[in-house]
Amino acid sequence: MLEERAREALSPEAFAYLAGGAGAESTMRANREAFERRRIIPRVLCDVSERDTSVELFGRRLPAPLLLAPIGVLELARRDGDLLAARAAASEGLPFVFSSQASVPMERCARAMGDGPRWFQLYRGTSDELAESFVRRAEACGCEALVLTLDTTQLGWRVRDLDLAYLPFLYGKGLAQYTSDPVFQGQLESIEVPPSGRPTPAALRALVQIARAHPGSTWRNLVSPRPRAAIRLFLDTFSKPSLDWDDIAFVRGLTELPLVLKGVLHPDDARRALEHGVDGIVVSNHGGRQVDGAIATLDALQPIVEAVGDRIPVLLDSGVRGGADVFKALALGARAVLVGRPYAYALAVAGEEGVRATIRNLVADFDLTLGLAGCASVAELGPERVGEVR
Repeated sequence: MLEERAREALSPEAFAYLAGGAGAESTMRANREAFERRRIIPRVLCDVSERDTSVELFGRRLPAPLLLAPIGVLELARRDGDLLAARAAASEGLPFVFSSQASVPMERCARAMGDGPRWFQLYRGTSDELAESFVRRAEACGCEALVLTLDTTQLGWRVRDLDLAYLPFLYGKGLAQYTSDPVFQGQLESIEVPPSGRPTPAALRALVQIARAHPGSTWRNLVSPRPRAAIRLFLDTFSKPSLDWDDIAFVRGLTELPLVLKGVLHPDDARRALEHGVDGIVVSNHGGRQVDGAIATLDALQPIVEAVGDRIPVLLDSGVRGGADVFKALALGARAVLVGRPYAYALAVAGEEGVRATIRNLVADFDLTLGLAGCASVAELGPERVGEVR
């Protein structure tokens, strides 16, 4: 399995962060169990000699209903991981969603993608100025949609990380969007960092990691307080437990880009999102990383689709592992799906080529499943194509 190959390739800390979920990881299991409960009902004697896997999202025709989900700290999988994954997505004509917690600035990734589609995922945070700066940069980079993640106002109780006492942000990892941002750099001037205490071997190792992660010369960073100040400022501004609907209005007012809310699991929230001028919804439980015991995304999908009707597209994230999963999600009303861990594991195992192969395999698997189930196009998918086994 790809996951096991990634485990062999990664450090224990990196694998735990990428693979782990919240609490006892029951939400991760529920995501997969929900897909397993739905069974495809093939139809026969249908002409599927020519098939169309394409879908349209926000004015762009995509060759397949697939996006690469935003994943933070991809440098844990491979150096310049965001850049490699972005290039792989662009080569296949599919959107790559830049993460706020990226390890490569969005500008560098955008330059490498040519005219490949790209979106930007925003964490609202506590700084209005920083949020606006991120949005302006995303617009300048040619991002075609803004994805506002709602379910990470605090980090979930992730036991694998806790067991290893590891959080990559404390080592300066995953902060490239921040350290490359002019507003963030200006805010750094007011951050005071107390002098380091008596050095221990562990503290020295941490300091070296921080120095390497921060932009610029590693040797200069070792003696500068700025890398540690960046970590402190990030920790002070990232989390916003007070996030509410006024924040949706604030972000909506920043841009004319399509605004997509990621992390919606209740139909009432979907209805309210429509009232706030939202252009799309991603049904997601953050891959099971936030709330242990949360509803599976596939179980939450249909009620949300019914709540919004055809007014805005609904996408699904969390738990997608193969072409049959894509088929089931689209049959139950999703316009497209986001894939996360599979491409992160592929990145760890084989870099850019691994991501490209994973994308191609998923698309080919979906195309074959579509045909074998008796469908010539995505437009033929509907709830009658799947049944539920209890």
